[in-house]
Amino acid sequence: MASKESVLSAAKQLVNFINKSPSPYHAVDEVKKTLLKDGFVELKERDSWLNLIKPLKKYFVIRNQSAIIAFAVGGKFIPGNGFSIVGAHTDSPCPKVKPISKKTKNGFLMVGVECYGGGTWHTWFDRDLTVGGRVLVKNEGKIDHRLVHIQRPIMRIPNIAIHLQRDMNEKFSPNKETHLLPVLATAVQMELQGNSQSASTNVSESSSCEQGNTEFTNQSEKHHSVLVKLLCEQLKVKPEQLLDFDLCVADTHLAVIGGALEEFIFAPRLDNLLNAFCACEALVASCKGDSLKTEPNIRMISLFDNEEVGSTTAQGAQSTLQELIMRRLSAGGSQTAFEESIPKSYMLSADQAHAVHPNYSDKHETCHQPAFHKGIVMKINANQRYATTAITLSILREIAKIANVPLQDFVVRNDSPCGSTIGPIMSAKLGIQTIDVGGPQLSMHSIREMSCTSSVKQSIDLFQMFFQKFPEVSQLLNF
Repeated sequence: MASKESVLSAAKQLVNFINKSPSPYHAVDEVKKTLLKDGFVELKERDSWLNLIKPLKKYFVIRNQSAIIAFAVGGKFIPGNGFSIVGAHTDSPCPKVKPISKKTKNGFLMVGVECYGGGTWHTWFDRDLTVGGRVLVKNEGKIDHRLVHIQRPIMRIPNIAIHLQRDMNEKFSPNKETHLLPVLATAVQMELQGNSQSASTNVSESSSCEQGNTEFTNQSEKHHSVLVKLLCEQLKVKPEQLLDFDLCVADTHLAVIGGALEEFIFAPRLDNLLNAFCACEALVASCKGDSLKTEPNIRMISLFDNEEVGSTTAQGAQSTLQELIMRRLSAGGSQTAFEESIPKSYMLSADQAHAVHPNYSDKHETCHQPAFHKGIVMKINANQRYATTAITLSILREIAKIANVPLQDFVVRNDSPCGSTIGPIMSAKLGIQTIDVGGPQLSMHSIREMSCTSSVKQSIDLFQMFFQKFPEVSQLLNF
């Protein structure tokens, strides 16, 4: 067992990563900073990589600023050799600010939002909320990509009083279109402060899109001027410079280490920033020392966006992003070098798993109840909703023994639906042997989720050993 100090150290680093990542764009930026600090070099998809990729060198590629693939080239790598891959995703369910968000109801300035992914939406009520994401800004004739994170509570979705809805404890099913609108300010206070008009136009706050105002001089008019002002102040730009943005609504309550014995993580976006963080840390750690010198494979992490909505995007797992990068790295060998690499490759699809819930333990199959602190969960499904096979299980069990990381088996009940991951997508798309794994957690898809501190270090240790030992362990297969 790892020491409490090492477990807490890894968990605190994850907490710091989550608190800096209210959106996929921030998560990718944090990963990028870690990689640059460790000597990775950024490549552009649009550029030629001819004669650029060298053994023992480390690189990364970003698409849409929300997906990132990083890789370290083994000292013994030649085109046609395999890829050792850990895949995860950067997105989480949340409300997102609509393209035209300006709404006014009963004297309140409201923000129109669209539900992204399968969130547990009732948990977003009565929380202190803010926004974080990206803004495209016109700057001296160029279009800049800027990150923004308002780090104070500016919005709230208030619950209705139980006196006005007596059955709310028995049946609380808010309408996502009409009940999930955050309150931003009051019209009267805006007027008292002299902000009843937009900073850049003469459009009144009361002239929301609901009242027929669908013609806008610039993009900032589509949103309440108080929200635009907050964004502009942080970005140090004028409202007319705003071209567009993608803003996630986020809780302002920070991720923390919790529990009487400091054994839990209470945090937003554990699904799946935990595995995105651990994959990055493991790749960086695996390149320390001399193991990369004798490595025949390329060690790779693929952190995709849009898993929570099916992955069918240019930056999602269903795109050609990973395949195209693998093909480019296989160039220079035989005409079939890429195809030769596939059976030599292996992918860990890392996404959080359902720990057994003490108040709802009957929701788990009796022999498969993953618990906190008992290891990384291996997800298995006979209907192939998970990509795990007996072969990929056997390989990982051998690696886990070397890493001294415990593993747990998980299948869903026959009368229960099964979640989805990028595992089946990638294994079917590329033919790579794949296994679905993840740390155990509770409150999945809630605004605040719960995991155990030990799964962070266990994940890093398992992924790191996988990078360093997969080629060796794969040689044990005698068929």
